[in-house]
Amino acid sequence: MLNKYFEYRKHKTNFRTEVIAGVTTFLTMAYIMFLNPFILSGEFAGTEKGFFDFGAVFTATILATAVACFIMAFHGKTWPVGLAPGMGINAFVAYGVVAGQGYTPQAALGAVLVAGVIFLAISLTPIRAWLINSIPKSLKLGIGAGIGLFLAIIGLEIMGVVGDHPVTLVTLGDIKNPLVLLACATFVFMIVLEKMKVRGNIIIGILLFSIIAWVSGLAKFNGVVGSIPPMTYLFEFDLKAAFSAGMASIIFTLLFIDFFDTAGTLTSVANVAGKVDRKGKVQDIDKAMLSDSVGTVAGAMMGTTTVTSYVESGSGVKAGGRTGMTSLVIGVLFLACLFFAPLATSLPKEIDGAALLYVAILFVRNITDIDWNDIAESGPAVLAMIVMPLTYSISNGIALAFIAYALIRIFTGKFGKTSPAIWVIAAASVLSFYVG
Repeated sequence: MLNKYFEYRKHKTNFRTEVIAGVTTFLTMAYIMFLNPFILSGEFAGTEKGFFDFGAVFTATILATAVACFIMAFHGKTWPVGLAPGMGINAFVAYGVVAGQGYTPQAALGAVLVAGVIFLAISLTPIRAWLINSIPKSLKLGIGAGIGLFLAIIGLEIMGVVGDHPVTLVTLGDIKNPLVLLACATFVFMIVLEKMKVRGNIIIGILLFSIIAWVSGLAKFNGVVGSIPPMTYLFEFDLKAAFSAGMASIIFTLLFIDFFDTAGTLTSVANVAGKVDRKGKVQDIDKAMLSDSVGTVAGAMMGTTTVTSYVESGSGVKAGGRTGMTSLVIGVLFLACLFFAPLATSLPKEIDGAALLYVAILFVRNITDIDWNDIAESGPAVLAMIVMPLTYSISNGIALAFIAYALIRIFTGKFGKTSPAIWVIAAASVLSFYVG
């Protein structure tokens, strides 16, 4: 039955290869089931600021991931892609929207839902291709790197490597603390495993060094298996708050990040899987983006932030995955992890911070593709990279980068050669500072 649906032979693969590919991708992205609830619950900052409930997000993360993978498997059946709540977007919601602007988790989920519905609508129209082709490559890369630096400052703070300072704002943390040193060792270990081409280096690093922390008495072990935490935020999104004027810039940021992150990820996976034709057109990308957007809507309803396609899917493709069967396997494996909530709450925050810092590097490394010979292109990209971590806001970085890019185009005589999409986004960015 599966062979008939996914057409293994047509795609020069088989059941065994697809299963191996699914397991491979699962191992490379399994960390999200621990990191997403950790970030959204504000574990290191304290729950007094109204962050999400850890257990509820843990369950929602796994279920949303599984549902999104199943949608990709059966609708975008030629795409061997894993989907889960996106890194960067979750930090933006936790620290920028909930803690930073004081919105409730329900209001934030309402914004995620609205952005997901808009993404779904765009995926059904030619607007999608127009937007993807209109945004300059340098800004896409700069914004991606900026998100990486934003994750890095959060990760370093969670690790204890960076602390606050009344004069210099930031300073070196308590580097002599055993848990801080263990977190630094975790970070180095993950890089070494990656260099040795060991799949699942993030999840291996998290579990191995957490065990060291438990055995040495540096952290408390709560067990491995337990009951499934209740889904506190199931259908609990606040649409009234989401449609308020102050949410406009937030929804735009969520939509922007999800849209271009998905497009970039799917394009990368398509290149590895040989799904790009001679004219540069990606085969069946419509189905993949539609599946991605439906996954975001489903995730918001369950109680987690924006679900997006994971670039780690490339590891499964390299292992031979070529059909949605790979996505199906990923979803099934995540479902099997529903009972691991006690293990998730046992992980030391410093170890989680090290994993977040490692993920940040994956975002930043693409800056090499920016056109550094043209300062009109690289300038706004670098501005986005700098502003995001220094203002603790992804939306500020995006807004200022587009405003700067638009002004540079005007004063260098490129007004007529600039896509209308740039002017629309720049104008919306200016407006966001007044209604935000």
